[in-house]
Amino acid sequence: MGTLLKDKVAVVTGSGRGIGRGIALLLAEEGAKVVVNDLGGAVDGSGDSVAPADEVVNEIKAAGGEAAANYDSVSEMDGGENIIKAALDNFGKLDIVVAVAGILRDRMLFNMTEEEWDAVIAVHLKGTFTVAKAASILFRQQRSGRIINFSSTSGLYGNSGQANYGAAKDGIAGFTRAIARDLGRYGVTVNAISPGANSRMTQTVPQSARDIRASSGIQANSAVTPLELNRDPEDVAPMVAWLASDEAKDVNGHVFHCQGGQISLMSNPTEERTLRKNGRWTVEEIDAMFSGTLGMDMANPAPPQVPKE
Repeated sequence: MGTLLKDKVAVVTGSGRGIGRGIALLLAEEGAKVVVNDLGGAVDGSGDSVAPADEVVNEIKAAGGEAAANYDSVSEMDGGENIIKAALDNFGKLDIVVAVAGILRDRMLFNMTEEEWDAVIAVHLKGTFTVAKAASILFRQQRSGRIINFSSTSGLYGNSGQANYGAAKDGIAGFTRAIARDLGRYGVTVNAISPGANSRMTQTVPQSARDIRASSGIQANSAVTPLELNRDPEDVAPMVAWLASDEAKDVNGHVFHCQGGQISLMSNPTEERTLRKNGRWTVEEIDAMFSGTLGMDMANPAPPQVPKE
């Protein structure tokens, strides 16, 4: 057992399987007492089961650690509050919140239903809010705490067929930056991870969608490796464990991409090019100036297809 997180108490949502499971196991290995939260549903969010959370708790205990299971849904305010309460009820305090829980409902925008949109936003974006809100009250009072959220390149860059998921994940990046400013003055840090790992969710992505995303060129000039490369879910956990520790007390408001042996600090949005003049631009002036200034070397991530003759 390690000592990096000795005497700390952590909540990890969605930790019955995949990336969350790897995080819960490593936090426990580093000395933290862990609340393993998992609704136990399918990838699309349907159904529930106590088995995934219970299995991880049993793994942690078998290795000599301390853990307790929680089965609440993060998509409800009561669920978020109950998850945080589980840490207090079982271990008497809370130091770390890791919000991993998520589902997938991939669909092209023109086929997406309201329910598919709402379900993904509820679990990812609202689900990150519910646990962070409940934890923030406690963290503000105790003048300490770590919140680690989960974003995605699907939001940071964009992926076809994932308007709901991408909107939620980019929203989480913005949420992270905002609440880092809310809570930093109280000794609380808030950061986000954009993970790259093979999991139940990535396995549901059809090859046709992978081909479209690979051909789009969105990530061609980035440090991000394409989706289909092999990466273990457990590879994400070490950076999470470090961000959860006292060693990371001055790291606040950032997004890190983690996959395999790679950890990248993602840039916050910045002005890339700017046009300025005294007064208001006319449409004609913009038309004359755009291609050689703002639009210079601008790539279309999804150019129109040429009809087959």
